[in-house]
Amino acid sequence: MSTTQSERLRQLLEPLVSSQDLDLEEIEVASVGRKRVLRVVIDSDDGVDLDQIAEVSRLLSAKLDETDVMGEGEYDLEVGSPGAERALTEHRHYLRAVDRLVKFQLTEGDELVARILTVDDEGLDLEVPGVKGRKATTRRIAFDEIDKARVQVEFNRKDKQDKQDQQDMKEEEEA
Repeated sequence: MSTTQSERLRQLLEPLVSSQDLDLEEIEVASVGRKRVLRVVIDSDDGVDLDQIAEVSRLLSAKLDETDVMGEGEYDLEVGSPGAERALTEHRHYLRAVDRLVKFQLTEGDELVARILTVDDEGLDLEVPGVKGRKATTRRIAFDEIDKARVQVEFNRKDKQDKQDQQDMKEEEEA
């Protein structure tokens, strides 16, 4: 049985990423003009910072230099995080997206934009925003109802702490 380059790269690099208490999310080898680029995406439950990305980049670069898994030609190594509008494909991705707004493509063909409230082994509890002055509603969907899911960027959302501060101020005024 032959293994692909991506499988060999994952077998080589995943233990190094895991040793830093991080998850190896994606590996991609792409051609950019005459150059090849090895893109590695890492993440954790708490996200990743630039220091972690730099450390993983050093570890992976050293390991790749020891092997011929990338072949003879030159390549650039890019290590990064999943980004703001990440696709949710694993159970851990949904857990990390709790309280985030997500666009769902459902297997029945419908589209849904909702906030993830809770995640369990079977599915998700969602808050569906109200439309035209209506209140938000809750909805439960099973994982097998989801075809695709992607986190949405929110520019105008009030932070939870802002809401709590407003509630505290209102209670003080009433007292």
